[in-house]
Amino acid sequence: MAKKKAAEKSPIEMGQPEINIGLVGHVDHGKTTLTEKLSGKWTDTHSEELKRGITIRLGYADSVFRRCEKCDEFTVNKKCIGCMGDTTPIRKVSFVDAPGHESLMATMLSGATIIDGALLLVAANERCPQPQTREHLMALEIMGIDKVIIVQNKIDLVKEDQALKNYKQIRKFLQDTKFADVPIIPISAQLGINIDVLIKTIQEYIPTPDRDPKKDALMFVARSFDVNKPGAAPEELVGGVVGGALVKGEFKTGDEIELKPGRKIEKQGRVVYEPITTTITALKTGGATVKNVIPGGSIGVMTNLDPYLVKSDSLTGMVVGKKGKLPPVWQQLVLETDLLERVVGSKEDLDVEPIKIHEPLMLNVNAAATVGVVSELSKNKVKCALKIPVCASVGSRVTISRRVGNRFRLIGFGIIKEK
Repeated sequence: MAKKKAAEKSPIEMGQPEINIGLVGHVDHGKTTLTEKLSGKWTDTHSEELKRGITIRLGYADSVFRRCEKCDEFTVNKKCIGCMGDTTPIRKVSFVDAPGHESLMATMLSGATIIDGALLLVAANERCPQPQTREHLMALEIMGIDKVIIVQNKIDLVKEDQALKNYKQIRKFLQDTKFADVPIIPISAQLGINIDVLIKTIQEYIPTPDRDPKKDALMFVARSFDVNKPGAAPEELVGGVVGGALVKGEFKTGDEIELKPGRKIEKQGRVVYEPITTTITALKTGGATVKNVIPGGSIGVMTNLDPYLVKSDSLTGMVVGKKGKLPPVWQQLVLETDLLERVVGSKEDLDVEPIKIHEPLMLNVNAAATVGVVSELSKNKVKCALKIPVCASVGSRVTISRRVGNRFRLIGFGIIKEK
């Protein structure tokens, strides 16, 4: 008997994700579990992540939202749980699972630059806000992420009155922020409770932004890796892969691209960075190989780069674009600063003191993290010499963190000025 032909996938299922949605929040509040429930993919795959039970690197997972027209139910399943009828694909999204641990704030900030909206997870069985809950919400506000949904997770672990008390704590926490009126959706990621309501809220509250593929292409690199297996024959080797998000423009197979700041070399006794030039050999998004990509969802760019250059995320933080079209590379940054009143993420209530000359600051711009040592100060302006150069446009927003104790804590942001 012939096997039944598999149902053909719709253009939505086969196509590129429309939008990047970040999952952020305090460590162990359920981000990775929720990502798995929404996508079927467990994003903690690095050996150290599995051992420690926390997210260390940015994780990615695509999901197709579906709807049962008969029951008006939202799901990620092909069959409706209510009527067992077929569901219709309505939108493909890409989730970015960011780490919640305080020591990995730089990674979370890098993830915030490539998302269009966010789910901030708050555990119902812990008092709100926890230190990184506050820090992540402030980071979203600083990075200009307006579309945020609060996900009150782990409601299965508390009684109704405890869940209500936690809900009131969340509302009080939000009241003095621009997120005072955002939706709060109670769920249990572990048991799959209210996932349908969350999907419906995402559909209604986080629309797909307008995209302009005619702009100069600009991609932020969040991962880079070698896909060759150990012991592969030389003729079987393929070039390295860079992954991340295209924030504007369009890439096509065969495009000549460059990566900045590029490769560190020594020339005439000085350390300089030279752009890396390569060609796109293939493009992957949404689990499929495509001929072109536009903004929306995470992408993988196959290149003819030496695999040695890309291994172990060594190109993370680079900016990719068409040759000759990228922003400048900065060895020093002049920032017009806007400092917060209080240090974010610290258990103690600390005032933000003025920035000091020679102070080392952690700076996050685009998907890059670097340390800048303050060399000059003036009113609301600082000049920093960078340990690692960055590629960014004038006017780009830079988050500023200061070392407090043994951690860097968020203290404000700056805008890149020409001088």
